[in-house]
Parts: sequence; C-alpha cells; structure tokens
Amino acid sequence: MDDIKKAIIGIITLAITTGGGLLIKNLFEGEEETVVEKTTETAPQVIINIPQQEVKKDTIVKKIYIKPKKTKTEKIKEKLIW
Repeated sequence: MDDIKKAIIGIITLAITTGGGLLIKNLFEGEEETVVEKTTETAPQVIINIPQQEVKKDTIVKKIYIKPKKTKTEKIKEKLIW
C-alpha cells in the first residue's frame, strides 16, 4: 500500500511540474505567429575547376667524366720511364 501512495504522489508531482513548464512557456512566448513558407528552390551547384599541373620533361642529365690531372711527380716519372 505504501508503494502505491509513493507512485501516485510521483505521478501527481510529474503532472504539476509539466503543467507549470507549459504555463511558463506560454506566458513568455507571446503572440508571435510563425509563418512557414515552402520553397522549391534548389541549392546552386558549385563547380570547382582544378587545372592539372604541367609536367616538364625537358630535363636532360649528362654525365661527364673528367680525367684527374697529373701531378708534377707523375709527369716526371713518365719522362724517366723509357
């Protein structure tokens, strides 16, 4: 029996709280009319063009082999060897 009383008191409290909330909402809401307009316009399509980057193929790689210069001692050795 005690549980039934607590359940009824809980329901009444919930109803009073809900009613008070609705009352306060209606008091501060005023008499503003909301107008709902239906539009059939679609969002404009945005087209972004990204140009492709040009690939340069003009690069030429040349390998040049340079002989090392002879030092003075190497030159003298070549003259002496016969």
